[in-house]
Amino acid sequence: MILSGEEMGALFQNFERSAFRLETHQTYTMPNEQAGLARFLAGEPKPEGHNANWTAYVRQTTASGKTIQRAKVVKRPFTDYTRYLMSWGVPGNVAAGEDYRIADVTEHPPSWPDQDFWLFDESTVALLNFNADGTLRGRELADPAELGTYLHWRDLALSETIPFVDYRF
Repeated sequence: MILSGEEMGALFQNFERSAFRLETHQTYTMPNEQAGLARFLAGEPKPEGHNANWTAYVRQTTASGKTIQRAKVVKRPFTDYTRYLMSWGVPGNVAAGEDYRIADVTEHPPSWPDQDFWLFDESTVALLNFNADGTLRGRELADPAELGTYLHWRDLALSETIPFVDYRF
């Protein structure tokens, strides 16, 4: 089933315990990040309030006892997007309470496929489908019969990653 933006937003608003994201791509071309990426690449300082909506959401959500985890796959040399994300985005996410983890697969490929997804409450999987240039092609609910596969991939990703705060880039 294809997910609209509103339906995806409802998953974030309605989960009860946990949200986990696997990020496998090295570049994401998200329209709301393009201005920040351009500023970063121009050497400008990070603007006050950068990523404020997400960090406020994370802070509020984790304060209510829910968890938000992410496992990010990185490869060296880093893409411009990865450098931007790890310099301007992730530190604020972590400070807000997100458990952000890194898998550096430069020398060792991961044990899971390159499918991005969000897993909510260990029961609902939203697949994120991207084009090669990092643009979002669409979102869809995974077949509930495949839930075990995504739980397995989540567990592998968590076992093969380290906390962002321990990663030296």
